[in-house]
Amino acid sequence: METIGGLRVRVHGSAGPVVIALHGGPAAVGSAVELAAGLSDQFQVLEPWQRGSGEEPLTVARHVADLHALVLSLSSPQRPVVVGESWGAMLALAYAAEHPRDVAALGLIGCGTFDLAARAKLAETLSARRSTRRPYDYAPLAPPYEDVLPEPFDGTAHAQTWDDMVRLQHEGLYPQAFAAIHSPVLMIHGEHDPHPGAMIRDSLKPYLPKLKYCQLEKCGHSPWIEQFARDEFFATLKAWIHQAIGHGAGGHQPPEGNQQLAGQSDDHRLDAPGLGVSRPGCWAATVRLPA
Repeated sequence: METIGGLRVRVHGSAGPVVIALHGGPAAVGSAVELAAGLSDQFQVLEPWQRGSGEEPLTVARHVADLHALVLSLSSPQRPVVVGESWGAMLALAYAAEHPRDVAALGLIGCGTFDLAARAKLAETLSARRSTRRPYDYAPLAPPYEDVLPEPFDGTAHAQTWDDMVRLQHEGLYPQAFAAIHSPVLMIHGEHDPHPGAMIRDSLKPYLPKLKYCQLEKCGHSPWIEQFARDEFFATLKAWIHQAIGHGAGGHQPPEGNQQLAGQSDDHRLDAPGLGVSRPGCWAATVRLPA
């Protein structure tokens, strides 16, 4: 564990383009560890633990400022790719809207909600699954994140941060402010995720017209722990990151075996040999997975 830009940060991998992996919650520190580790074979991944509660109430602006301090501390001349899961995806968008020139690309994994209709649908789905032990997951290979968090959950930090995000939505700042984002954005969502992916995508689309959307079958809220979606998830995300930074942030190319991504429209297919899948709605890529 290191301290970078005032945040505690775990570093995964030692070479390659920089990716910042943002955990969910809010306040679920450590919940992005497997996401970060899964990317570390091709990227240097920083996993910051977001600020906890203290003397002053936490706000979205405070988290954005903390993240910016981390970005400014980086020695790499290239802009980082920011990948957020759940609440972390929302924070990634808020950061990129405030600092659009400091982000190479955004990956939104299981993104949270930006309107009342989507939150109502989320509540309805969770209510229908109330007898299920793992309502957020489909076929998980790991225990629930809340069972393995490295420190007690900071309920105050969660409530303060989420209340501020909802306030900003009610005041009309989000998602409207995301129109300032010009970097590539990929949204990956499990079809079994109780967060309604298509509704969230549609709420973002007016402000992110080039948003790419990929829905993974047999997949819940956390694709990196899903038995049937993990490999496809990482293949898709890694190939897309290489394509995004190869075109817009310094000329990096995918490693040998990853062909260039194709197409510019919103509806693509993923063809991954070894997976036996061809998914509508995913960024087009041909990926050779490790043996």
